[in-house]
Amino acid sequence: MCGIVGYLGDKSANPILINGLRRLEYRGYDSAGIATADKSGSVKICKKQGKVADLDARCDDNGDKLGIGHTRWATHGEPSEANAHPHQVGAVALVHNGIIENYQDIKQKLTNKGYEFSSKTDSEVLAGLIDDKLKSSKTLGEAVRQALREVAGTFGIAVISESEPGAIVVARRGSPLILGIGDDEYFIASDASAIVGHTERVIYLEDDQLAVINTDGYDVVDLDNNAQAVDIHKLDQDQAVAEKEGFDHFLIKEIHEQPQVVADTTRGRLGADGSVRLGGLNISDDKLRNLKHILIVGCGTAYFSGVLGKYLLEKLTGVSVSVEVGSEFRYRDAAIDPKDTIALFMSQSGETADTLASLEEVKRRGIHTLGLVNVVGSSLARAVDGGIYLHAGPEISVASTKAYSAMVTALLLFGLHVASLKGASRSEIAEVAEALHSLPNEIEHALKLGNEAKEVAQALKNHDHAFYLGRDNLYPVALEGALKLMEVSYIHAQPYPTGEMKHGPIALIDENFLSVVVLPEDELLYAKTISNIEEIKARKGRILSVSSRPRPEQSDYHLVVPKVSTWAEPLIINVALQLFAYHMAVARGTDVDQPRNLAKSVTVE
Repeated sequence: MCGIVGYLGDKSANPILINGLRRLEYRGYDSAGIATADKSGSVKICKKQGKVADLDARCDDNGDKLGIGHTRWATHGEPSEANAHPHQVGAVALVHNGIIENYQDIKQKLTNKGYEFSSKTDSEVLAGLIDDKLKSSKTLGEAVRQALREVAGTFGIAVISESEPGAIVVARRGSPLILGIGDDEYFIASDASAIVGHTERVIYLEDDQLAVINTDGYDVVDLDNNAQAVDIHKLDQDQAVAEKEGFDHFLIKEIHEQPQVVADTTRGRLGADGSVRLGGLNISDDKLRNLKHILIVGCGTAYFSGVLGKYLLEKLTGVSVSVEVGSEFRYRDAAIDPKDTIALFMSQSGETADTLASLEEVKRRGIHTLGLVNVVGSSLARAVDGGIYLHAGPEISVASTKAYSAMVTALLLFGLHVASLKGASRSEIAEVAEALHSLPNEIEHALKLGNEAKEVAQALKNHDHAFYLGRDNLYPVALEGALKLMEVSYIHAQPYPTGEMKHGPIALIDENFLSVVVLPEDELLYAKTISNIEEIKARKGRILSVSSRPRPEQSDYHLVVPKVSTWAEPLIINVALQLFAYHMAVARGTDVDQPRNLAKSVTVE
């Protein structure tokens, strides 16, 4: 993986491809390349390890009107120019997202036929297989179709060939691809951001669909060569959000967008009296009244938002909630009664491979599925039975921040709706509703901690290891806080429930070990957490505490957040931890928006 673009029309392809790749940079990548072809079919490939700017400096605009491009996040083979896409084998040039699981067997068969490969990638092998099929096929589309019938794994591909000038073939299975339709021109992308501004008319390819695109138009078939009816959708995305607007990085910009994100997520859904209107659930009130189990599935930040959701939803609705990591749930035989269960699938991108695979399994069991998704038209959004769009706007920084707040807000809205149907008291409904109404303003106040977080980060930037500790519904905040610090500053950060420190982790504590402790407002849990801090201090550990209470005497550093409702407290403390992680990354000189080894949307296992 990571990003695919393509163009066919009457304009020069090179600048369109390069600009499209720039818009995909936020997804994370290690190399980039383009392939263009002229009217005779002659293919020219230009690729480079490193940034798109380096690629742009290398590639001349040759005026070709057709081309494909790619940003690569290494799966097979280290980051290098040889392993960068596009790959050309024989007459065929290809860009590929996904993993071909049986590529070794295919490679051996092709090697036996005399094929030679110059990279360590599975993608080059797929290009070779298509080239081999082309020798016995009348068209490039037929060669691609025959090749894909032999592969196991996932793919989003765009293919051109010297044997068929003026054509691009695209196909997908488990990796998103969009076909944009302009005026006598066509655009291809794995992410809508690459084609915003070129056209508003798009087709979202489904799994095992293949499209052949040329100057006469396009045809879509499945891998059995059956014609496919497709719908043209209107692309709804604001190009302006991809600007930093005066901020040094997209990450800090998106942290500061959270008050607006929370307001947008609740707007039109939450009444002044606590009533909730969620029009897209596609489930009866009776089903929700009788609900006994909520299953939440996600990966990374989405999973951690679900863990916090478990604490909040169980308290609010009285319904049992289980939270599963997508990469684990997809392979285990979970005992779930479909009769009284609904499943919530959390994903910023809506393209997370493990979450989509888990969704497929849950749908197979006949469980009603809901998606909490930020991207309209994504694979997850189209596959679930209903859902709640987050309205967080495109998230450019690889490390997710505002989507987390939107997910938790959406979970609280859903919880309010269920609680109301189950007969919760009017006072409790009003309390949660007031917390949500006040949350944007309270996050605004928490964002004023930026300068203090910067000073603390400067003092602590040389630490390479940290514990993140929290109790009750602040433990999930510790989970997310540790992830953010790891992602952007490359500090090893391990989250634990505070009370678990004495059960092993405390063995690591010394004067060089940092513990970030989130202190609750609750009196009992606060006193117990202070006792845990004392245990750390007795071993000379350094402590950064975060709380709405004043600095404890045991803490070396302290960030004070606004005092808010217990329903809002986790999100307010999370903002402080986001600010700390950001300023630690800046202080340590890392690539804040595109951290090493990370991709925005993980579309492979």
